[in-house]
Amino acid sequence: MTIKIAQLSCGTEYSSVQYEIDKAARSVGAKVVYPDVSFEDINEAVKRFGFNPRSPQLKLMIARAIKLADKKYDADAVFITSCFRCAEAALVRNELRRFIQENTNLPVVTYSFTERLKAAQLLTRMEALVTIVTKKDLLARERQTGLTAGLDSGSSTTKAVIMQNNKIIGKDWTSTGDVVKSAQQVLENAMKEAGVEFKQIEALGTTGYGRFNLGKFYNAKLVQEELTVNSKGAVWLADRQRGEATILDIGGMDNKAITVRNGVPDNFTMGGICAGASGRFLEMTAKRLKIEIEELGKLADKGDWRNAKMNSYCSVFGIQDLVTGLGEGKSFEDVAAAACHSVAEQVYEQQLQEIDVRHPIIQVGGTSLISGLVKAVGEVLGERPIVPPNSQYIGAVGGALLSSGLL
Repeated sequence: MTIKIAQLSCGTEYSSVQYEIDKAARSVGAKVVYPDVSFEDINEAVKRFGFNPRSPQLKLMIARAIKLADKKYDADAVFITSCFRCAEAALVRNELRRFIQENTNLPVVTYSFTERLKAAQLLTRMEALVTIVTKKDLLARERQTGLTAGLDSGSSTTKAVIMQNNKIIGKDWTSTGDVVKSAQQVLENAMKEAGVEFKQIEALGTTGYGRFNLGKFYNAKLVQEELTVNSKGAVWLADRQRGEATILDIGGMDNKAITVRNGVPDNFTMGGICAGASGRFLEMTAKRLKIEIEELGKLADKGDWRNAKMNSYCSVFGIQDLVTGLGEGKSFEDVAAAACHSVAEQVYEQQLQEIDVRHPIIQVGGTSLISGLVKAVGEVLGERPIVPPNSQYIGAVGGALLSSGLL
């Protein structure tokens, strides 16, 4: 079955990125489609929507969205995208995302592109849309059964978890080097802690950047992108499988903000343009302060970001602000707090504006162990996030849980 992803977009042909979008969709067995509309439909749609943008393509986006909302065009998922630089398009993109969610049950992803967009950057997003459409029953699974393992090969760290009868019985993590060797190391240590051998493992699930490589190496039952796997692991760890929640995962290379209903994602956004909003920036900050990343959070807890403000979206210029602050005699505590606040503020501005935040907010991933960042996210959002136990193992837990559904 070919999954039909309805594209609502502006500027993709002009910016020469449509080929890359189509290529990303094809690579996951999906097809990009466009709701048919007439000239009369466009005029009527703009009036109904209550906003008349200057761009004809934005008007077309609105008309196509209304076709979907009125169920006059069949699609399985929606991809809303516009140019990163266009303010009017950003406004329309966000309002259309909300409109689609209010009027359909279709999973939605929004994305702002640059002229340098490549298909690989969209692969995880397209794959997640297909997963949500084709594996709803699996994603709704709430319990792990049997003896299963999960491997999460992330950009910064590799994690392994062994689960049995809905409990974690072994786990380990290490910095990612060689993808396979890193996985072998953590899986071996996790099995040792669990007191089991590989031949006893009934199913294994892989996720993260190295999922395909590891899936092939271990002949995994589940090889799945991290957006759906991580959200599953997050709601299981936080014991929030029923109802609504927002998952916030600030990663080493990119960030994910995912809204879920009964454990199944229905809207997500994944950052990847500005490194200043990633965990990598905090690693750079720790290195400049000559401390371990594990110490950064406690240091930030003691500081006040207002004393050493950072005003850049770029990791390089952010570090420049940091160096300038230190040169002016700012304390390490204030600079650490400013770095955490800068990341939290950028995640809010760049990503959380693209979803409707639902409560509770569950913060996960390795950076959720940096207490100063969790504090900063709470200050920016006005609500301290839930950080569940083993929050850095979400991907591995999700892999072990979901793979048990394939036994």
